[in-house]
Amino acid sequence: MSEAGWQALKLRTRGPMVEALEDWLFDAGAVAVTLEDAADQPLLEPGPGETPLWDDITLVALFPEAQPLATVLEAVPETLLADPERAVTHVADRDWERAWMDDFHPLQMGERLWVCPSWTSPPDPDAVNLILDPGLAFGSGTHPTTAMCLGALDRAVLPGMSVVDYGCGSGILAIAALKLGAAAALGIDNDPQAITASDDNARRNDIPESSFEVVMPEAASLVDWAGRADIVVANILANPLIELAPKILAMLKPGGQLLLAGLLADQVASVVAAYEYRLPLKVQEQQGDWVLLGGTSPEIATP
Repeated sequence: MSEAGWQALKLRTRGPMVEALEDWLFDAGAVAVTLEDAADQPLLEPGPGETPLWDDITLVALFPEAQPLATVLEAVPETLLADPERAVTHVADRDWERAWMDDFHPLQMGERLWVCPSWTSPPDPDAVNLILDPGLAFGSGTHPTTAMCLGALDRAVLPGMSVVDYGCGSGILAIAALKLGAAAALGIDNDPQAITASDDNARRNDIPESSFEVVMPEAASLVDWAGRADIVVANILANPLIELAPKILAMLKPGGQLLLAGLLADQVASVVAAYEYRLPLKVQEQQGDWVLLGGTSPEIATP
């Protein structure tokens, strides 16, 4: 007699086909459908009102143990699949929320900083502990781009600094900078959901409202930050990094440090070229294909 549980049907699909495939599976008897990134693609900056999805997706449909799946396997529409392979596995009946939580553990970023899920105790109570739970659209520290930025901030932030997080998402980088000793931080994002997430995470980490401002890119208060930041960090994508170069550089004070991530190794040259009129950028770190660029603004401001 088999262990009580469920049957999990795993399929590969593409973003535009997800909704139709989900509908088909529910009609075929699925009781739940989950989506996973099949190609390590970060969702770094969804547009306003968008529900972000990866391009290449692993879809897992859960069926009752007693339901025969042979006919379902044969009938799955080929036009909705990115790969003809179909895999069925047995899934034990268990506490799924707890199982999901067990997959996430505290992560050390540099010498001082830890990122800890809210349901775990920090491994080092005396360290700088940032409490942040993983989510779909915004970084929790697990992706290489976020991890490299956190490590760089751990090395760079000194007491009293001002930091700008351009494309702040969950607010993880700005909040980390504040917990590392920065006196003030500004988060900028074009998605209202990111503003809400950053504010919520700041409250969870006991960040005073007076030290952390989160705004949309058109906010009037950005004028007050012009040329003020000791560190500007932007973990977005290569094209936005290029397009936003003048606005990102406008935040940086003479002698300030710029950190750019969200780009691949073969995009380095084009991003470097967009900033070279103001400061030289170099590769500070690379994890897999992902690169962190860094540079220091001249002490005397250039036009």
